[in-house]
Amino acid sequence: LRRYELYLKMEKGFSGNTLDAYLRDLRKLVDFLRKERIDFRHPTASELDLLAGSLLDQGVSSTSVARTLAGVRSFYRFLHIDGYRDDDPTELLESPVLGEHLPEVLSATEVDMLEASVDVSKWEGHRNRAIIEVLFSCGLRVSELVNLRFSYLYLKERYIRVMGKGSKERLVPISQRALDELANWFEWRRLLKIKKGEEDYVFLNRRGSHLTRTMILIMLKRQAEEAGIEKTISPHTLRHSFATALLEGGADLRVIQALLG
Repeated sequence: LRRYELYLKMEKGFSGNTLDAYLRDLRKLVDFLRKERIDFRHPTASELDLLAGSLLDQGVSSTSVARTLAGVRSFYRFLHIDGYRDDDPTELLESPVLGEHLPEVLSATEVDMLEASVDVSKWEGHRNRAIIEVLFSCGLRVSELVNLRFSYLYLKERYIRVMGKGSKERLVPISQRALDELANWFEWRRLLKIKKGEEDYVFLNRRGSHLTRTMILIMLKRQAEEAGIEKTISPHTLRHSFATALLEGGADLRVIQALLG
């Protein structure tokens, strides 16, 4: 990291505000990858893609996200040039489209196709079906899903408590289908050896720890391929699909905004 700062000063000739901006971008990148338990020297393009999604999720403007990604590209170009990596993972990294942009949306039929493609002969298949259904039927952000806890579930009353951005809480109804998928997953979850301190998390990996955003993204992309869905999808796609389905069903826009937090 110090070598990169010297590179910006000595070889690129940056100083003052420009240098500060590039180093701020770098701190955002390192902090994000650390939270996701990814070594900042060796991320994949898909993992770097998550940074943009995370920033947009936090309400950062498309222009600011594009500016941050320019700094990320600069850093990995430096690592490639300086021999720390054999490739540049940002070559396929796309910036958000500035101006009018309509995100990909899945129909209810496509969500059914996504769930039907899951291999339920494996224990994680039951977890993945529950994840897809909860994302779609509750409109959660991926950060809200990975942090969902048993103490937030009010299943008899058919709603969940969601901890959103800025520690703001909201109550979201949960569909019968999502309840059924969760009940099925809980039967399999009981068989896992759960890591101490992780007992309250709803969704766990094979080591008994709660999931990361990266795991969810990779799973959804794989399931989309298995289902023959050619759209580029992410956890955010299911959130948009939730809002679109409600809007097409005649729900009030203010209600949808409240449910989305």
